[in-house]
Amino acid sequence: MNDKRSNIEIGRVNSEIAANSDTAAASIGNANNNGGPDSLGTYYADLHVHIGRTNAGNPVKISGSRNLTFGNIAREAEERKGISLIGIIDCHSPGVQQDIDNYLQAGEMKELQEGGIAYGGTTILLGSELEIREPGMGPAHLLVFYPDLAAMKSFTKWLEKHMKNVNLSSQRIYVPARKLQQEVYARGGIVIPAHIFTPHRSIYGSCAPRMEQVLDLERISAVELGLSADSEMAGLLSELDPYTILTNSDAHSLGKIGREYNELRIAKPNYQEFEKALNRKEGRRVAANYGLNPRLGKYHRTFCGGCSYIIDEAGISVERCPYCGSTKLVRGVQDRIRSIADRTEPAVPSHRPPYHYQVPLEFIPGLGPAKFEALLRAFGTEMNILHQVSEQELSGVVGSELAGSICAARAGRLALSSGGGGTYGKVDKSNGLSK
Repeated sequence: MNDKRSNIEIGRVNSEIAANSDTAAASIGNANNNGGPDSLGTYYADLHVHIGRTNAGNPVKISGSRNLTFGNIAREAEERKGISLIGIIDCHSPGVQQDIDNYLQAGEMKELQEGGIAYGGTTILLGSELEIREPGMGPAHLLVFYPDLAAMKSFTKWLEKHMKNVNLSSQRIYVPARKLQQEVYARGGIVIPAHIFTPHRSIYGSCAPRMEQVLDLERISAVELGLSADSEMAGLLSELDPYTILTNSDAHSLGKIGREYNELRIAKPNYQEFEKALNRKEGRRVAANYGLNPRLGKYHRTFCGGCSYIIDEAGISVERCPYCGSTKLVRGVQDRIRSIADRTEPAVPSHRPPYHYQVPLEFIPGLGPAKFEALLRAFGTEMNILHQVSEQELSGVVGSELAGSICAARAGRLALSSGGGGTYGKVDKSNGLSK
């Protein structure tokens, strides 16, 4: 790939980005933090975004959008989403690494001494998603992060010996899970089990009823909930009590970036500060999780493959569909957690951040592309729209009814119908606002 193509792919390359890259960690109102505990700022982070293609057009995540490239993700996060820390989790792919090298050499991005790659006001964390499968167990996905490109390239050389196609995303690695953990931490990285409750390829959803049966619990830096669970549901499992919880988008297209995200209290967005936040050191922490109400998740309730019915009755945990009798069930996250829980009531540790239900803007009925673009022109980024802009200001752009829906969405007060079996839940306009 040549630099000209690189420039086309990332879109408009602003010379000011390179000039200001030393201050790329600045966030809204927090551009001059010195790193002390009294100068911590608020930054938004989405740590699970896939790459669909390299700049040369080679596939990485087969199910990802073609325009989901390293450069386009950086641009979307910085210019439209307002996300300061973005985790791109296919950076083990040699083709992706070539793209990163090109951006660094062209001066469009810059590696930070504290870890991560700066693009404008956004820092990219270099990650990888891998599939493990222990004997007699189902598959599970793990996220791995490294502070710099050199460490990731070294990891790739090791991976090549233990997987069939290192160029692709989410590939199975043919080593014991604990051996993988040892390798990652020995190289200065961290491990985060991904979407831990989803029925396909997750620790609890498809692999084992306890994480300790699969992983070394001392070599886990955090856990990621997934779209169909929240921190209260995680509180039914005592094994999760020590860990910081993250909620991320698992985006397979640019528009899905930031549909779930985290609020961090850190000095600047970089790898070192992120790691401190996960370990709750020096005042750094994950201050809040923002995510879908689990009812909107694709796998919240059990789904019948026989009659396509989402079994959403409270208290039901079934082996057969109560409507058609079929045993072709996709066990929902809520029902799976109930079946493996060691508590009857959730116990949420004091260190765990609040979980805010927030309906993504794309789910709001009536907010089409034209009105959404009008909001971005007026207020800059989605994070501004979701956190900074008043209902009155929104009303001036999209009208009072839609402004009211946006405010209800960010407060988690829209009525919802449940998702299941791979189908998202929906905002139910007929039922108005929930209490």
